[in-house]
Amino acid sequence: MNRFLLLISLSILLAFNSATSFLYANNPVYENRRLAYIDSSLAHFSDHAIVLQAYKNQPLNQSALDGMTVGITTHGTVDFDLVKLVRILFLTNAQSNTTYNSQILTAVNSLPYWINYGDTLRGYWSENHMIQWMSSDWLLHEKYGKAIDPHLSSRLRHYLRVKIKYGFYEFFSSVYAPYCLSGLLNLADFSQDVEIKNLASQAATRLLKSILMVTNDKGVFFPAAGRNYTGKYDSPYDQNHNNLIYMLTGFGSAPTSASHGGVFLATSSLFTDSISTSWSATLDTLYKNGHSLDSSFVINDSLYPLDRTIAQWSFGGYFHPRVAQETGQLLVDSNMWKHVDFQPFYSLRNISPPAFPNIAEYLGVASKSSLLCGEDIAIFKHNSITLSSIQDYWKGKLGYQQFPCVANVGTTAVYVASGQVDSTWNAGGGSNNNEHLPYVKQKKNIALLMYRPEPKPDILPYTHNEVALRWATNDFDQVVYDSLWIIGRQQNRFAAVRRYCTDYISGVPACNYNTDGQAWVVVVGDSTMYGSFSNFQTIVHQSQFEEQRYYDSVNKKSTYYAKIVFDTTTIDYAWENDSVNTTGIDKIEENQIAVYPNPVKDEAVIDISQLNGKPFSLEILNVAGQKVYDRKIAEKSSNDLHINTSDLHAGVYILSINCEEKSYKSRMVKIE
Repeated sequence: MNRFLLLISLSILLAFNSATSFLYANNPVYENRRLAYIDSSLAHFSDHAIVLQAYKNQPLNQSALDGMTVGITTHGTVDFDLVKLVRILFLTNAQSNTTYNSQILTAVNSLPYWINYGDTLRGYWSENHMIQWMSSDWLLHEKYGKAIDPHLSSRLRHYLRVKIKYGFYEFFSSVYAPYCLSGLLNLADFSQDVEIKNLASQAATRLLKSILMVTNDKGVFFPAAGRNYTGKYDSPYDQNHNNLIYMLTGFGSAPTSASHGGVFLATSSLFTDSISTSWSATLDTLYKNGHSLDSSFVINDSLYPLDRTIAQWSFGGYFHPRVAQETGQLLVDSNMWKHVDFQPFYSLRNISPPAFPNIAEYLGVASKSSLLCGEDIAIFKHNSITLSSIQDYWKGKLGYQQFPCVANVGTTAVYVASGQVDSTWNAGGGSNNNEHLPYVKQKKNIALLMYRPEPKPDILPYTHNEVALRWATNDFDQVVYDSLWIIGRQQNRFAAVRRYCTDYISGVPACNYNTDGQAWVVVVGDSTMYGSFSNFQTIVHQSQFEEQRYYDSVNKKSTYYAKIVFDTTTIDYAWENDSVNTTGIDKIEENQIAVYPNPVKDEAVIDISQLNGKPFSLEILNVAGQKVYDRKIAEKSSNDLHINTSDLHAGVYILSINCEEKSYKSRMVKIE
């Protein structure tokens, strides 16, 4: 009987420990790193370490706690603190420590947790924000009876299943992955719902495995990414994601202070052995991430309409033509035109949502390429070197935080980017890192990048089409130049980049905009692949590069062709473009005429200089093809025609000018 009671007691104890996140079944090597991380972080305190204080049942740093709770309703990205406050609540309460309940619960209960009318601050729509808000709402509901919206349960389960099946839209993001992880681990550790707990554990496991996939044996994570910041490629260590990598693998330098993601992993009961053992020293694969846009309408069809729109937004579909009407409707229904994320579009507030798809199509060079779904990512890894790239991804269009091709040589990132050249490589911040995305094709350790920007309507503020190379010369032990090639050695690791030109802008290797296109080549290798650095240089020198530009008058296609033969590998691509002179819908292929300002309010000015003063007729059609303006104009010596547009409704219009045997067309966006 005593033995039976002992077994019952042990079972109860194990169940309690599992529910409160204090049972660890991971291997002792990981456990030693985890515990050392906690001790070191507490000894070198930063505000993130307040979570570790809660875990160790120590008094919380009041200044750090006040920083998260005081004025919580005025913080835009408050969900970053919210997930930490929720974790502190559960960790301290599991140890019967309710000292901080009042302060934390008062703060978190003052927040709205999903889309609310007239919000100007909070964002719920990218996947890291979604899971931080939803997980916090769900856990506070389970433990404290917080009222939730009726769709949270289905929305949360749907989110978790999508991540498990398709991966993360913000793929390989050293910026956003740790924040996704925090929301997932809160659910995995504390949810009372068995299904949600298991789904969150699976999603967290997949997320961490994806990070290790592109991590080299130095513990450095410099990947091609769906969304990232330039600063994440400046330093190999001491960043948020490095805390995760070090605990899981022991690679790199041991962090001395805590990070947001690090404290969640260090206090989690997530089983990590399968994650750690998933790391491989070598890899050559095509990783398929996400799903097609067409599939998304089926995948998200069961969701409540508002949630379905947010699900489309979570992979960057905000203003894609096929999502734009839903976007406009949500902004109208929720009165979010003054929200910090949508204020730039405030001038469109009086345009009817059904007109949004046409505006989005007109701005297709920008509206389509924010989409993050259905990518093919080539990954090559050989011990300390990596090369990863997104294959044939929105070429020529505007970029948003995307890093389409990145090489890593030991502890140094090498990549090419378009846009305004800045010597610090941080001028672009987090909003826009490529003013035109390249066509990329990678085979093994070699990538061909071709830049050929689509024309942008005047309404868009992006005018810098330069292409520049991020090459940290001081990080290399040896750098040599061979014509257009820059070749570098870091210990026994090599990198080579074939530039389009040998120019420098702001001290950075960069080439000015070329309307016909420009091509770059990136190669990585090491001594086990190529022998000596001298031999690698010889192979680089012997490589063959070819490019051609020609126009197919029959098919009316302008083609830019490039080819690289490096060692035994050949990569080539013929970029056919039938919209060199267009900016949007209906493929107006030639004879465009300038209209400014665009968008227009009360008066439009049409540049008619190319008519050479001859008589012409002007028609303006709405998106339904209805004629709303018709005027015949005699010979006119002025180069500009002013027309009153104050009576036109907000929307997209097509201007058509007929002069003798020739027609001219353009598009105009009318705002109120």
